[in-house]
Order: sequence, then C-alpha cells, then structure tokens
Amino acid sequence: MPTQLLIPVAAVIGAIIGSFLNVVIVRVPRHESLVTPRSRCPACGTELCWFDNIPVLSFLALRGSCRACGAAISWRYPTIEGLTALLFAAAAWRSTSIADLLVAWLFLAALVAIAGIDLEHQIIPDRITLPGIVVGFLTSFLGTRASWLDSLLGILAIGGILLAVIIVSGGGMGGGDVKLGAMMGAFLGYKLALLALFLAVISGGCVALALLFTGIRRRKDPIPFGPFLAMSAAIALLWGETILTWYLTAFSF
Repeated sequence: MPTQLLIPVAAVIGAIIGSFLNVVIVRVPRHESLVTPRSRCPACGTELCWFDNIPVLSFLALRGSCRACGAAISWRYPTIEGLTALLFAAAAWRSTSIADLLVAWLFLAALVAIAGIDLEHQIIPDRITLPGIVVGFLTSFLGTRASWLDSLLGILAIGGILLAVIIVSGGGMGGGDVKLGAMMGAFLGYKLALLALFLAVISGGCVALALLFTGIRRRKDPIPFGPFLAMSAAIALLWGETILTWYLTAFSF
C-alpha cells in the first residue's frame, strides 16, 4: 500500500483502537470484562448506540454530552482516540515493514493504555506489563527493531535500573514502573530503552519542578512516573534511532 494511503488508514485504525483503549482504561483497574457489557453512559447507565460510539466524531456531534441525560462526557475519550490515531499514523510513516508496523502498533497501544490508567488511578496494571514483557521479547525473533539479545538486555537493564532506584530511594516509585521499564526494554532493546529512560527522567523532572513551583503540587504529593516513561518510550520507538545518530554525530570527537 502506498505511504500516502497507508498513513490515513493507520490514523483511522488508531482512532478505533483508541476507542477500545478507553474501555481498557476504565475497566482494567476495576477488574471488569473488556467485552461485556456494552459501553454505557457513566452518569445514567444508558447503552451507547453505534453512532454515538464513533471515535472523536461522536464526541463532536454530541458536543461532549450524553444524548440521553445530557451529562458531560470526559475529554479523555476524544483525547485518547486522537492521540492513538496520531501515534499509529506516525508509526506507519516511520516503519520499514508490515511486521515492524504491527509490533509498533501493539507497543504504542499498550503505552497509551498504561499512561491513561496511571494518570487516573496511579497504578500500572500487571495485566498489561507482564504479558507485554513476554510479547516484546517474542517479537524480537521477528527481526524487527531489536534482536533477542538486545531485547533481553533491555529487560534486565531498564528493569534493573528502576528496581535499584526503588531500593536506594526507599520507595520513590512503584513496582509497576519497574515492570513498565522491563516492557520498554523488551520492545525497544537496551539502547533505545536507555534513551527513553533518560528522556523520561528529564521530562518528568521538569514537569515536577514546574508543578511544585506553581503550587499545583506539594513536595509530598505523588506524581505518576508511568506517563513519562510511556511518552518517552513512544518517542524512542518512532525517532530514537534519529536522536541517537544525531547525538553521536554532534558529540563525536
């Protein structure tokens, strides 16, 4: 399929997957089924018709309100759908093969779900990260982004670094971050995963300082690190090789 056609198709697929990820974000922390019951309005419990469940477009058509009761619909829904569409389109632009693209989509979907759950509930569910570690390692045998050895080293390196941070800091982050780091290493390999970890520390530190400086958060208020890891992993997946090449070229002596 030509790239000019693949990118918009990828965006549509991403929006549809994003709609499903909204279900994941709501139901996984509650240990509910992802299949049944059908999507409902959280305010009045009315089941949504298919035409009220079209990604992004239904939210705009309904002006952000439930058709039955008029209750406001969270902006998280179109945000997740739009973000996933953009990420899927970017992956289609950057990927070099169908196998590479499918693995990228799988990883990006998991990252979006994890970030959404951590932002709302301050947890990173094992139901996503533990299978993600296994799947990420197995996909390394497809000859996509990382070899099986790079994937294994990534699992041990990133998971080990974050575990060491927990031990040294006495619990500065949770075990979910360790498993997410290991999943990142499995999909990205150790080089890109280390880059992602570096970007997460920098971006997380800057945001934390800004929140403290503006008084939005206090020193003892928790700030979830998972979204920063997820965001940085997506950047490393899509542009990590370019960033590493630029860095090595710019700072080679």
